[in-house]
Amino acid sequence: MSQVLQYPLQNVLEARARLGEGPVWDSTQNLLYWVDIYNHRVHQFNPATGKDLFFNVGDVVGAIAIAGKDRLIMALRHHLAFLNTQTGEVTPILEIEGNLSDNRLNDGKCDSQGRFWIGSMCSLEKPQASLYRYDGDGSFNVIETGLTISNGLGWSPDEKTFYLSDSPQQKIYAYDFDSVTGSITNRRIFVDLTHESFYPDGLTIDSQGNIWSAMWDGWCVIRFNSKGEEILRINLPVQLPTSCTFGGEDLQTLYITTASVGLSQEEIGKSFYSGDLFALKTDVTGLPSYDFEK
Repeated sequence: MSQVLQYPLQNVLEARARLGEGPVWDSTQNLLYWVDIYNHRVHQFNPATGKDLFFNVGDVVGAIAIAGKDRLIMALRHHLAFLNTQTGEVTPILEIEGNLSDNRLNDGKCDSQGRFWIGSMCSLEKPQASLYRYDGDGSFNVIETGLTISNGLGWSPDEKTFYLSDSPQQKIYAYDFDSVTGSITNRRIFVDLTHESFYPDGLTIDSQGNIWSAMWDGWCVIRFNSKGEEILRINLPVQLPTSCTFGGEDLQTLYITTASVGLSQEEIGKSFYSGDLFALKTDVTGLPSYDFEK
């Protein structure tokens, strides 16, 4: 049976982002990187000082990953690119789905082998979004097709299972994962939320193999066990949680990004801190964020 807990929740940054997303913990510098998609910003948040810097990258930015010292890899609207976090310089890598004007790149994450996985999203009338993998040797692979909004990527601690959310379908899928080849097979429904009024967005996984999923339009983050059973619901003071990741020196602080985009004035009145960055101390340890290896 699921518990509803009110962890001591902190609003650590009054960012008022339009669409905060993609938090990534940099364990070498103890910094949190995250994006504000529609404001074209990559943020660098220092929990020790409370200071937040941002880079305007000149385009929609859906996801990021650490790519070595002072460098991030980014998924822009139709491109992968590097960002130099010292100079702000953006260096394009390759174009993706440039012929699909209704599509854009969305959520992404690196696996333990340093490969960057990135999904796209499309208009709901045309389910032609996909999941891709960009490897350090420059190879580019189509991994999955027929999606609507590829979201919420993650791997189990033993690296035998890959998770993927398709938000409009209200489902989190599980696949068998081969960490050597970077292939996925045997898709099955891991969590079915079609009976709910909210949608699974970004997710993270803890060292026990539990999945923590931010629920768009749901005012909460839900923790599922490895069987797909809801075991914990964390209520939030905002309507649109978007993603989460573990950070802090002990990887026990859950950072949660949120959005304000599309909310009416009445809804913002009920969800005043929409777009802010939240954190809560948990009693579990998260898995580390992996770097892109080139």
